[in-house]
Amino acid sequence: MNKKLKILMSGGGTGGHIFPAVAIAQEIQKRFPDAEFLFIGANGKMEMEKVPQAGFKIEGLNIAGFDRGNLLKNIGLPFKIISSLMRAKKIIKDFKPDFAVGTGGFASGPALYIAAKMGIPTFIQEQNSLPGKTNVFNAKKAKAAFTAYPDMDKFFPGTKTYFLGNPIRQNIITDLIDKDLAKEKLGLDKNKLTILSVGGSLGSRTLNNGWKENLDKLKEKDYQLIWQTGKLDYNDLKDNESIINYQSSIMLKEFISDMAIAYSAADAIVSRAGAIAISELAVAKKPVLLVPFPFAAEDHQTNNALTLVQKNAARIVKDSEMKDKFWNTLSEICENENLRKEMSTNLDFFAKPKAAEGIVDEIFKLI
Repeated sequence: MNKKLKILMSGGGTGGHIFPAVAIAQEIQKRFPDAEFLFIGANGKMEMEKVPQAGFKIEGLNIAGFDRGNLLKNIGLPFKIISSLMRAKKIIKDFKPDFAVGTGGFASGPALYIAAKMGIPTFIQEQNSLPGKTNVFNAKKAKAAFTAYPDMDKFFPGTKTYFLGNPIRQNIITDLIDKDLAKEKLGLDKNKLTILSVGGSLGSRTLNNGWKENLDKLKEKDYQLIWQTGKLDYNDLKDNESIINYQSSIMLKEFISDMAIAYSAADAIVSRAGAIAISELAVAKKPVLLVPFPFAAEDHQTNNALTLVQKNAARIVKDSEMKDKFWNTLSEICENENLRKEMSTNLDFFAKPKAAEGIVDEIFKLI
C-alpha cells in the first residue's frame, strides 16, 4: 500500500463503546504503523479524554441522545443533530478517510451516516446481544457488522454479519495464570474456594449490599472473597465492623488494576453484565453469576446475561431479586464442582481472545 492509510473511528459515551474502537485502531496500527487515525466523539463525554490517552486524535461533535427522563431537554435536539451532521461532513471532507468504523454511542450516528453518504466504506462493531439504535441505523449502509453474540443477522438484515467477539484488554488474554499460584500471589489460602465480585469501574451498590447482607453465610462456608467495591461505597465498607472482623478472608479493593490475576484466582465470579465484562469473563472461563444493571439502555445487560444463561454458561439474578435469590444461586455454583466445570466449558463458546485481529482481517478482505 503506497499511499498512507487513513481511518475514521467513532464510538463513545461509555467505556463499552470506546474500548473496542481503540482496540481495533491499535490492531490496524500494528499492521500499518504509519496509518493515520481520527476519532469522532461527543463533546463532554469520556471519549474526549480516553482516546487522546490512548494516543489518538479526536474531534468532538455537539451531540446528545434523546433524554427520556426530561423531555424539555430535547427541545434543542434537532438543532444539535443538524449541526453535528454539518460538522461531521466538514471533518470527513478534510480528513478523507479510506474507511470508517463505528462502535456505537451518540457521535457515531452522524459520523458514520455522513461517511456512508460520501461513499466511504463503513463498518459496525456491536458489543451487546441487543444492539444500540445507532448501530442498527448505521448498519443499513455498512459493508459489515461485527458482533459479540451469535444469530445477530436478524438485527442487521442485508448487512454481512460476523460473530467475532468484543476486542478486550490484551493483558487479560496474556496474563491469566494458574489458580493456586494466583491465590498465593494475592496472599490468599489456595485451599479455600474464592469468589471474585466486580461491579464495573464505579462499583455496584446492589452487589455491595448483597455481600453486606450475606457476610455471615460467607463466614459459615469459610469462602474467600475478592471484593471490588468501587469508589461509592469503599470508605464506608472498609470501616464496617463485620468486614474488619472477617478481614483474613475478605480482600476489599476500591478498584482492581490487575484484573488478570483476580480472574485467575477466582473459583466463581459475581459480576454486572456489561458487554466488555462478559467478553473478559468468557476468556477467563470462570463460572459466573450475573446481576445485570437494570437501568442500562433498553435493559441490554439483561439480554447479554440471558444469552449466556441459555447456553448454561452463567446464572442470573435480577436486581429486584437480590434479597431472595443472591446467596442461594451463588451457593448452587460454589457447592457443585461439576456445574462449575460445565459452565467454564460452555463459556468457551463466547470466548474470542482474537476478536480485534479477526475484525481487522475481515475489514481488509472486504475493502
